[in-house]
Order: sequence, then structure tokens, then C-alpha cells
Amino acid sequence: MTDHVEVRRGAYHDSVSLMQVSRQVATSPGVTAAQVAMATDLNVDVLRGMGFDVPADARPNDLLLAVRGEDDAAVQAALATAAAALDGLRTASQQAGGFGEAPPPRTLGRAVDAGGATLALVSVPGDHAVVEALDAIDRGVSVMVFSDNVPVEDEVLLKDRAAERDVLVMGPDCGTAVVGGVALGFANVVRRGPVGIVAASGTGAQQVMALLDAAEVGVSHCLGVGGRDLSAAVAGRSTRQALAALAADEGTERIVVVSKPPAPEVLADLEACAAGLGVPVHWATLGPGRPDLTAALEAVVAAAGGTPPDGWPPSWQPADVPARTPGPAPAHDPDSRSLGDRSGQDRGDRSQTFLRGLFCGGTLADEAMLVAGEELGPIRSNTPLSPELTLGADLRADGHVVIDFGDDALTRGRAHPMIDPTLRLERIAAEAADPTCGVLLLDLVLGHGAHPDPAPELAAAVTAARATAAGAGRELPVVVSLTGTPGDPQDLSACTRQLTAAGAHVHLSNAAATRHAVELLAPGEDR
Repeated sequence: MTDHVEVRRGAYHDSVSLMQVSRQVATSPGVTAAQVAMATDLNVDVLRGMGFDVPADARPNDLLLAVRGEDDAAVQAALATAAAALDGLRTASQQAGGFGEAPPPRTLGRAVDAGGATLALVSVPGDHAVVEALDAIDRGVSVMVFSDNVPVEDEVLLKDRAAERDVLVMGPDCGTAVVGGVALGFANVVRRGPVGIVAASGTGAQQVMALLDAAEVGVSHCLGVGGRDLSAAVAGRSTRQALAALAADEGTERIVVVSKPPAPEVLADLEACAAGLGVPVHWATLGPGRPDLTAALEAVVAAAGGTPPDGWPPSWQPADVPARTPGPAPAHDPDSRSLGDRSGQDRGDRSQTFLRGLFCGGTLADEAMLVAGEELGPIRSNTPLSPELTLGADLRADGHVVIDFGDDALTRGRAHPMIDPTLRLERIAAEAADPTCGVLLLDLVLGHGAHPDPAPELAAAVTAARATAAGAGRELPVVVSLTGTPGDPQDLSACTRQLTAAGAHVHLSNAAATRHAVELLAPGEDR
């Protein structure tokens, strides 16, 4: 093996762009490991953990380029791929600059002043994000903080300062927004229309936008507020700001609030606040006993006067899938709504088959656990609905399991699985070889910022998984929740064709996909 580690002094690029460059380099022929990242303490630790010899004088403003290849030729080819990708980032930046011959601003505040911006985007390591965001807020502009790993007390500080200046903080850890038709972060291409979205959830917002678009209902703006905004600690600070902004927007006739399970007292306060806005507000806030995202959107579409096309939300079935005789589903108590009440329930021996959900989207994973848990009982996860259901470090357990591969703990030092699905692809192969895996439930999220062509890899993994199971005398059904629109760059129709050709059942609705997966565990059902 040949290693190459290069430090480029002061060559800054944002983390999202570098994740995509890393992905391109890592998939070069003959490359066994690669990382292109800023030399933050975290990234340096990750690279050293991978066995790379990182120079001690590397600083956070330096760019690290680390490649391990089968031979020198593979490394040199990978370096050429990295150079071309980085040149593309510089070209795009220069074309977008518009500052003529003047030297580029060296701080976010000066960039705001020079360009007359009304919105700033911060995508730097979490340790540095607060300073940059405050710089934008103090200039009187709203800011989207893509960065994660920002302490919650700093989030509260940012949002209080923003309220004083009457601007909005989207984030921290805000991955999705659409402002005036412009997509920021991970976002889908949707038609313009009268529905505004306030989202304390990235993939939840994308699911809502995709379902609305399929129902021929357009979106005015989607304002992300960060996944912790409806927690007790943050208390809906940015959600209040976003609701007020959308209520004052002439193009917004009704609002949808999207969230993972919120703190009950925060939700109650926000509902009281929304009642006085003068604009109808709908709640797509997940939680036990509450509607799933699709059910919540049905009410929005009806209220907006829309008539969804026949078959909404759409699904696509494989053309030729042989029937199977499923094993018995694990027993559950249909009268109990509390996951905690059933956490100790006996699941029987390992001869039973179970649901295995492998997700890139955190909110989609949460929704799947809520929907499936009503029928199947406790579901273990790295992001569980109840603490006693937390998976160990190996992410394995008997029984039903849902894993969020986009959780911060699994993305430290690596690209988000919507960009680099390697970890999930490996787990799909492992589940295929496990005789207790009865159904695989997967998600695939399209749109700007995501993998440019994710369906071929996932379809190949589905094909291989079903073949592995068949070789062991098993039938392994696969259900895919596909979040996307016809306007997305990955081509929604092509994705559905490839996945169904691989034998997967595909649903635009994550809730419908989950229910289908649960049905496939029940006796007497065809796959």
C-alpha cells in the first residue's frame, strides 16, 4: 500500500463541498482509503485513526488531502481526481463572487457588507460556527448554520441575539432550507406555491416537500430551525421567528410545522402562539398517538383546496417477485401505546424474523419506529424513542432494529450517508446473511447536496442481499422509502426503475413504506 498526506496551507473549503470531493476520491480505482478535509482536531484524529501520518503543524485553516492506494499509480490518479474536483470548487466560487478585481472579504460580516446579502450560510466546524453566525446577526441578516456539534447553550445565545435584531437563525445543524425558490443544503426541487414550512427536521422537511409536490401543491419557503429547536432547552425560539416571518409573507397562505417528537410543553406554547398569527398553521410533529407525516399532509392538501392525483402518494412495485410464506410476526400488545411499557416483553427465540430499518434520514427513522412500533412493539435503535432501547456500540441486537446512519456519532470525520452510503451498504450485506432479518426497510433521499446518482449502488446492494438470502433458502423482501421529486437532479423515475428492477417495493411516503414492511412480517401476506 502507498500513503500520501498533503497539507495545503490556508486552502479553505466548506465541509459539504469537501464531503463530495472525498467521495469522488475514495471511489477512484485502486484507492482503499481517502479523506479530503480541513485540519480540525476532529479530522486530524480521524485520519490518524485511519493510520495516516498527519504533520503536527497542520492547522484548522489548512486543507488535508490523504490517500491510500494499492500502488503509486492509484494514488497519483486519485490526486488528479482531487485536484480536478477542488479546481471545480474554486471555479464555481469565482463565478459566483461578483466582486470584480477587489480582494475577497476575509470575514463573514465583511462579505455581508460587500455583497448586500440578506442571508448568510455558515458551514464551518462547530467550534467556530458561533463566532461566524454572530458576525452575520450583528450585521442584521438572517443566518443558516449548517454546522453541527454546537453546544446547546450557544444555540440559545445565537437565537436570543437574533430575536433582538429581528432576524432568523436557521440551525445549528440545519441541513435543509428553501428560500424564495433557492435550495440551501440538502433540498429538493419543488414547485412554488402557497404553503410555507417551518422545519425542525431536515429529511422530515424533504419528505413533506416531496409529498406536497406529488400532490401538486407548491411551497413558498421552507425555513429550517435546527433539530433541537423544539426541545425544552431551546424552547422553540427560532420556530416563533420563522412562524412570524411566514405569516408576514404575502406568498404564504398556510404553514406546516415539521418536527421530530417535540417537548410537549414547547409544542403547547407554539400552538398558542400560532393561534394568533392570522394564518392557518398545521402540525406535522411526530410523536406517539400523533399523525404520521403523510396523514398530516393529507389535511394540508385538503385545506389548500388541492386534489391530489389518483394514487397519491405514489408507490412502485417490482414487476416479478415470487410469493413467500412468511414466518409468524412477534407477539405484541395492540392495546398498549407506550414503547416503555413493552420494552421487557418476551420476543421468543432467534428463529423468528424481525424488521431491520437502515436509514440515512433521522426523522424518517423516527417516523418508522413510531409507525412500526404500534404493531411490532419495542424497536431498538442508536436514536431510540425510549432510552432503554438504545443499541450498543456495535449497533446490533436481537429483535426489531432501526439505525440512523446520519446520526452525529456516525458522521464524525466522514461524509453524511446521503453523500457516502458506504456504512449502510455494508450493513445491508450483513443483514442479508442474518437469518433473523425478515424484512429490510431502507430510505433514499434525493435532491441538491445528496449523492448525484445513488440508485445504482443501492439497487446493486438490494440485488446482492436478496441473492444472499435466496442462497440460504430464504426470501428477503426489501421496501424503500424514496424521498424526491421529478425535478431533482438524480431523476426520480430512473431511481424507481432501478430499485424495482432489483426487486424492491418503493414508496414516496415513508409511513406507507413502513406499514408495507410491517405487513410483510405478518403471516399469510405476499411479499
